[in-house]
Parts: sequence; C-alpha cells; structure tokens
Amino acid sequence: MSFWRQRQAGNIPRIAVMLHDLFMVWACWRLLHAARYALLDDVPSNPLFDFNVAVVLLAQALAFRYVGLYRGLWRFASVADLVSIFKASFIGVIAIVLVLSYKRLDGVPVSVLIAYPFALAILLGGPRLLYRSWKDYLAVQSDASARRVLVLGAGHAAESLVKDLRRSGDYEAVGLLDDSPHLQGAKLQGIPILGTLDDVASVARETAAKLLVIAIPTLDATGMQRVIALCESTGLPFRTVPRLNDLMEGSSLPGQLKEVAIEDLLGRQPIQPDWELVRGWLRGRTVLVTGAGGSIGSELCRQCARHGVARIVLLEISEFLMLNIRGELCRNFPHLQVECVLGDCGDPTLVRHALSEHRPDTVFHAAAYKQVPLLEGNLREAVRNNTLATDCMARACLEHEVDNFVFISTDKAVDPASALGASKRYAELICQSLNQKKGTRYVTVRFGNVLGSVGSVVPLFREQIRRGGPVTVTDPEVSRYFMTIPEACLLILQAAASSSRGAIYMLDMGEPILIRDLARQMIRLAGKQPDTDIAIVYTGLRPGEKLHESLFYSDENSRPTSHPKVLEAGIREFSAEQVLGNITRLREAVATYDMAAMLEILSVTVPEYSPLQEAVGTPLAGANIVPFPSKEAGRN
Repeated sequence: MSFWRQRQAGNIPRIAVMLHDLFMVWACWRLLHAARYALLDDVPSNPLFDFNVAVVLLAQALAFRYVGLYRGLWRFASVADLVSIFKASFIGVIAIVLVLSYKRLDGVPVSVLIAYPFALAILLGGPRLLYRSWKDYLAVQSDASARRVLVLGAGHAAESLVKDLRRSGDYEAVGLLDDSPHLQGAKLQGIPILGTLDDVASVARETAAKLLVIAIPTLDATGMQRVIALCESTGLPFRTVPRLNDLMEGSSLPGQLKEVAIEDLLGRQPIQPDWELVRGWLRGRTVLVTGAGGSIGSELCRQCARHGVARIVLLEISEFLMLNIRGELCRNFPHLQVECVLGDCGDPTLVRHALSEHRPDTVFHAAAYKQVPLLEGNLREAVRNNTLATDCMARACLEHEVDNFVFISTDKAVDPASALGASKRYAELICQSLNQKKGTRYVTVRFGNVLGSVGSVVPLFREQIRRGGPVTVTDPEVSRYFMTIPEACLLILQAAASSSRGAIYMLDMGEPILIRDLARQMIRLAGKQPDTDIAIVYTGLRPGEKLHESLFYSDENSRPTSHPKVLEAGIREFSAEQVLGNITRLREAVATYDMAAMLEILSVTVPEYSPLQEAVGTPLAGANIVPFPSKEAGRN
C-alpha cells in the first residue's frame, strides 16, 4: 500500500501540470473567439463548453502525449521544452481541422485557427519559464554563505557550469573571464564578463572570490599551463570542468569539478588516430593480450573492446588483476566474448594450449618486468620474463599461424644501460629475426614512461605529497618522455594497424620533461609550495638509470608514417642467426642461474649494452640536497 501511495503522490505534480495545460487550451480557445467577435454588434453564441471545445481539448491532450511534453520538469524548462510545445500546438491545430472538417469548420473562424498555435505556445511556455526563473532566483538568494566562484571561460562549458552552480545552491558565480575581445562587458546567464584571463588576480580580489573554476575544456596543454600559472598567482584553490573524453569514458560526471591533473599539462595535442583504419583492422577479430591486467595490457583490452573486436583472450599471471579486467570488460561490454588464461606467458605448454584453443588473429605482448633499479639486482628474472617469454610467445605465434604479433617495447632498449633495456632490446631483435620467416607479421612499438602506470613516478610523488613530503628526485637534470596510458594504447593500435612487416615504431612523446619540474608542478597542483611546504630531495641516480633516454638509435634513420604521431625506425644491421642461436645458451644460463653467462650473451648479442655501476642511493657529484622544512615552516 505504501508503494502505491508513494506512486500516486509522485503523479500529483504531473496531473496538476496536465490540468494546467488543458485549462490553458480552453482559455486560449475561448479568448481567441472572444477577440474575434469583440468588434461585432451581432455576436454569435459562445458557450463556455460545447462539442467544438471538447474536440479541441481531446485533440490537444493527445498531441501533448505524442510529443512527450510531460517528460520534462518545469524546474529545468529549456528551449527544448518550448520546441515541444510549438510542435504539440501545431499538431493539435491540424487534428482540430481534420476532426471539425466534417461540418466544414462551421462556427470556427479561420483567424482563430491561424492564431491558435502561437497563442497556445505563449500561454504554455510563459508559466514554465517564469517558474524556472523564480526557482533560479530562490536558489541564488537562499544561501548567503554560498562559496563565491570566479569562472575562467565564457563558452558553452561555462554556461552549463553557471547553471549547475545555481542549482546546487552551494556556490555563487560572481563573474567570468574570457580572452575573446567581443565578449568583454557582456553577460552570460546574467553573470558579467569582467575581463580577460590575465586579469584573474585583480578580479578575484575585487569580487572576493574563494574558488577559481577553469571552464575551458578545449584548452591544449600549453594553454592549460598558462591558465594554471595565472590561477597559482592568486593563491586561491582552483578546479576544472571535465573534458569530453572524461565524460565519455565515465571517469567524470557532468557538472563535476575536478582537480587539475598532471596529465592535463603534458605538452602535446590530443591524439587523433585514424579511426576508420583502426576499427577496420580490429572489427570482428580475436585478440590475445599478455599481461592483460597490467596498466598497458588492461587499456589495450578496453580500446580493442571499444573498437569492434569480437573476442578478447586475457593471459595474465595474477588472478587478482585477471578478475579485475575480466569483470570490467564483462560489465561494460556485455556482448564481447571474454576468455581467461591464467598463467605465465613464458610457459611453452600454456602458450601453445592458449593459441590452439582460442586461435587469435593478433597477439599484443604487453607482459614484462619494467622497474629499472629492481631488475638490476635480478638480471635472471629480467632475461627470463622479458626476453625468453617474448621468444616463447613469438615462436608459438609463428607455429600457430597467428596473423600479427605486436611487441610492446620501451625507450630503455635504445643504447641500453640496464638489465631492463638489454632484455627488451634482445626481445626486439628476436621479433625482427622471426619476421624474416614466412607467416606471422611481427611489429614492435617503442615508447617511454607512462603516467599513472604501476611503478610510475607520478603515483609515487602523489603519495609523498599526501604524506607531507619529502618528494624524492634522483637528479636535478634527469628527464623522461611521458605519455598517458590511453594515448600510448591508441598509438599502439594505430601503429599495429598500419605497419609493415618487422618494423619498429616509436610513438612521438613530445619533448622530454625534467623530473624536478614535474615534481614542482605536482606540489603546486596539490595547493602547496615547493621547498616551503614540501621539500624536494635529490637522492642520486639509481642502478641502471640514465640522465636522459632516447626513442631511437642514431643510425635507425627514423622516418614519418601516415600518422604524424608515429615514426618508423629503419632496421639496423644484426645477425638473425646469432640472435636466435643464443636463445638456447640463454635458457641454459637461466636454468643454472649462471649470471656471468647471461651477461656475456647479452653483451655479445646486444653489443651496445653497457651496464652502469652507480651504487644505490649514492648522490651524484654536485647534486643539490634540499633539506626537509621544519614543522613550523610547513604551517606558514
């Protein structure tokens, strides 16, 4: 009974609106007749209710239902509701003419029929807009303690933001700033545009703003860096509206304000792959992803699912990560066939079984160990998991006639100075060697650091900042290439879809970023001041780390491809017989834990490999150690 009572109570406002609209229909019809006959001496009878009035009410009620007029709420009446009202009014007058034509519209003046839809639209739309204006006014006036917000931007995003702020009642927009000259002095939703973005500091003081909101989702990284610097100069907290991609991917909600992330400040334009090429290549395929639960592997699964694959085979050694990615794919892509293979991609029996059982068209080999300092003390595992497992997967793909094998490499494979770099470079050479045989097409994609991936410096800095510091940077001059996970995976698909046999592709990662600048920017984004609130400590390069990385060898003669963000490297001279022949010796060295033999084989096969010997935690000469500030300084 309580359910039915609640349901009936919920219908009362809608019934009231329906009765209001029908009353307006009756009033409109009667008033138009009265106006038509007002100047006549001999006025015909004009009863309050007759057959014609009944026809008008019934026809108009059906028209209202047909256009869905009562799906909207008066509180949020908009142009779309006015369009529905006009549509219902014109449909109604057509129905009235058709029904009353049997008596040749006797007693219905043509002038009334012409004016009727316009007059009715005014009578129905006016109260709705007045009601909404009244509710918006009450929302602004109801909370005098609402937080005063200065909005940067005066476009569509700013307009939507101002509406959302009014509805919430917790915020009050006190002004807008925009660089467009023609907008200066104008108003948006009744809020004045008070100047340009460069005026943010002075306008914020004059309006007593307590929060800045960046409502320019189309800003590129350079523009965002400029706006962030202007916001930081005010000393006020700032937020930004989500980008369209964030909304589409479900990582943000409409109207939700979010903190500016370091990813927003990367110095590159958004990636725009050749969607037609990528979707045409993926559509209907079966793909197998190794390391499917990792940062890169899981995003590759998402991108493949979005762009038309029929089936995804997940190969993952961690059951926890496997459950996570399988659950996400099944939840978000219910029509996608998802298969799970739990185990090590370096296990030949497991790999052969997976390939023969599921018959994938393409294999994305993303499984790898990637932590440079850790692998320096675990060379055997670097070789076993990065080199030998790649050899196992690559040879099995050739045996089972898989169309494509896409190997995910790293910039550390260029002039390697670490176990990670050497093991990955050897894996690149294996793919190029096997590509000389007929059958599977082998493609290597090489890129640098990925923001937000497991072990990335960004989550480490975030945690250090959350704890109050210090933030640890290895060297003042160390720099790295950075890319977001979605960017990297989109370009992997682009390179794989358009590649030639045996090629190595490098992703254009923009300019390298100094890690110290990254650390300082993240501290400022957290509302703190570097070296005052949060200390930066330079600890010295760790084993295997270089000051700077490169994406290609000097003699690889990189050349552009059809996509401006993807470069193709020329194949360097090497002995395929030596590369494949040393695999047996390498497996024996791994099996007997012969570290000297492993180093010898790597040095012979990858002659450019020159290990660095710095001790862990030893600061380099000239490194600047910034002391951790006292608690008292942190309170200032």
